[in-house]
Amino acid sequence: MNNLCIDIGYHSLNKYGEELCGDHIELVRQNDDSVVMVLADGLGSGVKASILSTLTSKIISTMMAQSMNLEECVLTVAETLPVCEVRKVAYSTFTLIRIIDNKEAEIIQYDNPHVILLRNGKSIPLPETAIEIEGKTIYRSRIRICEDDSFIAMSDGAVHAGVGKSLNYSWQRSDIIAFMEKIYNREFTAKTLTTLLLDQCGRLYGGKPGDDTTVCVIKIRKRKPVNLLIGPPVSTSDDSKMMSLFFSKEGKHIVCGGTTSKLAAKFLHKSLNQSLDYLDPEIPPTAKIEGVDLVTEGVVTINKVLFYAQNYLEDNNCYCDWKYKKDGASLISQLLFEEATDINFYVGQAVNPAHQNSALPIGFSIKMRLVQELSQCLMKMGKKIKVSYF
Repeated sequence: MNNLCIDIGYHSLNKYGEELCGDHIELVRQNDDSVVMVLADGLGSGVKASILSTLTSKIISTMMAQSMNLEECVLTVAETLPVCEVRKVAYSTFTLIRIIDNKEAEIIQYDNPHVILLRNGKSIPLPETAIEIEGKTIYRSRIRICEDDSFIAMSDGAVHAGVGKSLNYSWQRSDIIAFMEKIYNREFTAKTLTTLLLDQCGRLYGGKPGDDTTVCVIKIRKRKPVNLLIGPPVSTSDDSKMMSLFFSKEGKHIVCGGTTSKLAAKFLHKSLNQSLDYLDPEIPPTAKIEGVDLVTEGVVTINKVLFYAQNYLEDNNCYCDWKYKKDGASLISQLLFEEATDINFYVGQAVNPAHQNSALPIGFSIKMRLVQELSQCLMKMGKKIKVSYF
């Protein structure tokens, strides 16, 4: 085991006028250090394409995760899926990327645009071996991975973007490489890279995609832990224990809540410096404690972070709302969504007297629900989550 982890981000644009996407991505996590991703592009669009791509991706990802050989996978797909009456073809195109023990990547590609590998922000060629299975040419690659390697997989909607609209010819793979090299930033997550590329495809299509367009980025990152403390413990006798465990953890430390920040300042023997500056009228100001990376208000701020997390998992169109702002919710979002790979929550279960005012729509159950829902969102982002209650 090394100190690397797998960061995955993906999203799709449906063909204009279609409710269902004809592309599908399936992930099978074998363990913390190994994952199988399949991006399948069903023939045509709409319901039939969606069924074809879903079945293809599920069959291939499941069988490859069980270490079955590629020939068996392709034959199983061909025998299982219905045959297109027009094209007489039984399955969709696909791209498979398997990360093995955070050391190697295996890439298998059939008729999709070939995977782009960015290393140090520049595209490098993948070694490819062509094999014939059932009359189909399939390309296979295997390569040692390095920190910050970014594998970019896409359906052919990406390389068709702009044809007949903003471009005389379609957006070529070489154009996509040039675009990604230009916008690349080492700090960008897989989701951010996906969003930037897919947004550009949408612009080239003039907001009306002529084909289903899917992008998936797999980025190899160094593990970065972040610790978040919210709420005082039920018993005051546990104050010292909770703080000791929290501050002994490696990584950055976020303290949320007025009472909680006072306990943290007392434990560290430091002063708590409150700010009165509302950088966002909806989010209470942050504070400062020497030895703490970020100090914020509690429930209102976390509720906003949850909203951003839910949007991040959808189309991520609120990205600019939190990426460049300095209010508490935005700063927490930057740390949890982009920087952290492992997140430890320390949750005090004491009832806050300030929340017992009947005029305030805040209660103990709301704080617990916020933590639970935020944890679930972060797990869907691929973060490793641990929640400790006191």
